[in-house]
Amino acid sequence: MRRALRPLRALLRAGSAGRPPCLPALSAFCAAPAAQSSAGSRLSIRPSFGFLFDIDGVLVRGKTPIPAAKTAFQKLVNSQGQFLVPVVFVTNAGNCLPQNKADQLSHLLGVPISQDQVMMSHSPLRMFKRYHQKCVLVSGQGPLLDIAQDLGFCQPITIETLREKHPLLDVVDHDRRPNDLYPSAVEIPKIEAVVLFGEPVRWETNLQLIIDVLLTSGYPGNPYQHENYPHIPVLACNMDLMWVAEAQSPRFGHGTFMVCLENIYKKITGKDLKYEALMGKPSKLTYQYAEYLIRAQAAERQWKQPIQTLYAVGDNLMTDVYGANLYNRYLQESSRKGSKPRLQAQLAGGRGSATLSQDDETGSSWENELASAAAAHCRSVLVCTGVYNPHTDVPSDTRESITETVFHGHRDFRFDPGLVEPDHIVPDVDAAVDLVFQLENFAPN
Repeated sequence: MRRALRPLRALLRAGSAGRPPCLPALSAFCAAPAAQSSAGSRLSIRPSFGFLFDIDGVLVRGKTPIPAAKTAFQKLVNSQGQFLVPVVFVTNAGNCLPQNKADQLSHLLGVPISQDQVMMSHSPLRMFKRYHQKCVLVSGQGPLLDIAQDLGFCQPITIETLREKHPLLDVVDHDRRPNDLYPSAVEIPKIEAVVLFGEPVRWETNLQLIIDVLLTSGYPGNPYQHENYPHIPVLACNMDLMWVAEAQSPRFGHGTFMVCLENIYKKITGKDLKYEALMGKPSKLTYQYAEYLIRAQAAERQWKQPIQTLYAVGDNLMTDVYGANLYNRYLQESSRKGSKPRLQAQLAGGRGSATLSQDDETGSSWENELASAAAAHCRSVLVCTGVYNPHTDVPSDTRESITETVFHGHRDFRFDPGLVEPDHIVPDVDAAVDLVFQLENFAPN
């Protein structure tokens, strides 16, 4: 399929003026393999596959549903509202609880969705039990304390709490400088880790106080100590440089905030900021956790057929497609070795980022569940309703591809042109569902 992408791109560029790319000709192109594979094959009524749906740019733009989404999901449920195949919503958003996102999706899509079908960028933090009893600084927006406590953290503190305790630290905005410059009576223990949930509202405040925490080994009221390196652990969720809402152009994502933090830290210290773990797409850990949720759904419905293929439907080459292809590569390598390698929370190949000891970081039951992944393939399906611009080509020469204008992925992920080549390109999520049903010869009751 990937060899066919070059003529496919030519087809996209040749689209007539005023007609959106990825329309009938493209649908026929993508559906061709399904038509060939269905010849002489028996239709299946029990799924041996599952869907991993991105949300922003695939199902919604901001709070507005993409029209094709409702049509697609009517095909995925029966008359009682039960899903006919395992479905997990894999989002890099992290500003709410899974139940809130499930309720929102249920309302927008018109089908009942449970919190067990929703995977936020921060969901894998449930496994990082080593940090659950420690005092951790959390950055982002939304109900941060509720989110952190739901994940198992017992002593989370917010940037705002830290600011109240140390009023002299946040002075960029003159209008917000406090009149009372004395610390509050609330004592804060040593901060032992920083958890980045998502982009904050006041970037200058968060950047300043996180740098303070890193350069003082968890005591932000103290003078900087540059010799303390590496710094205390940083766990980051959601590496999206940009995301799509109602605006005509993509908006800054948490990845942009991380670029700022990394560069400020290096400018001050001359050293790279290190991440203890990176999660959210395209991290392999995210897809391992998503597969765990897919298999749990199949088991609950007592579908006996093992899940062989995951179809990851997204709109972003650098996160959705890269992540699905990276996970597919992992599955292929695991199959060749004959056993699953030990779970790693950090993508191999980062620039000096720490790799976790899983005996310390995750419970053995979680590791066993995730390491026993049963899928054989993870296929990437790219839709044209979000970040992806079909008129932008991906250079094959990596020397031309390392600038931020081309490679929007995180700095700790190596750029590989093959990983941003989708298995299939379709107009929208409805076409994606049709294509997968054809590829799988699936005929639900």
